[in-house]
Amino acid sequence: MLIFSRRAALAFPLLAAGTAWAATDADDTVVMTLKNGGKVVIRLRPDWAPKHVAQIETLVKRGFYDGLVFHRVIPGFMAQTGDPTGTGSGGSDLPDLKAEFSDQPFKRGTLGMARASDPDSANSQFFICFADSSFLDGQYTVFGEVVSGMAVVDKIKAGSQANNGAVDNPDKIVTLRLASDVKSDAKAKPKPKATDAPAAEPTDAPTSQD
Repeated sequence: MLIFSRRAALAFPLLAAGTAWAATDADDTVVMTLKNGGKVVIRLRPDWAPKHVAQIETLVKRGFYDGLVFHRVIPGFMAQTGDPTGTGSGGSDLPDLKAEFSDQPFKRGTLGMARASDPDSANSQFFICFADSSFLDGQYTVFGEVVSGMAVVDKIKAGSQANNGAVDNPDKIVTLRLASDVKSDAKAKPKPKATDAPAAEPTDAPTSQD
């Protein structure tokens, strides 16, 4: 049986006009900004796994996931993150969670909690499925789903099946924020006045692409 162990290496653009947020509760939606510059909108599902969602939201509010890498990425399967050590063996200082297995299937865009061989050992590490992975059904806790930005997830730097998904110079999460906080920040940010814009841009102005 495949184990996402914490002890072994096994282990939106923001949506225009708030289309996705109109259909979901912003307090249970998070926005992940990745190193490659893309944004991923994730709907957390407390109706499927209330204790896991509560722990994830607590960690998100702390900024725990900011800067963490996708340390294990297997093409055609999943991308795993959430370990502050970047090795697959770490977690947060919060208690491990009792499993909340359900009949929700693992499919493209599903978020599941990584764990060791003990079903009640999930803590902070999670993975996003690139494709349907029904062999995980009923064995790992499903706690969310990507609602926008899977094309960004697809671009996360991967390892290979041969090296169990270990990644050299891995991509990272720049920020992971509650959507309600992102919306509040956007409202609070003042709009620049028309007179603040420069009259013209020098032809030798530097450009950057991250």
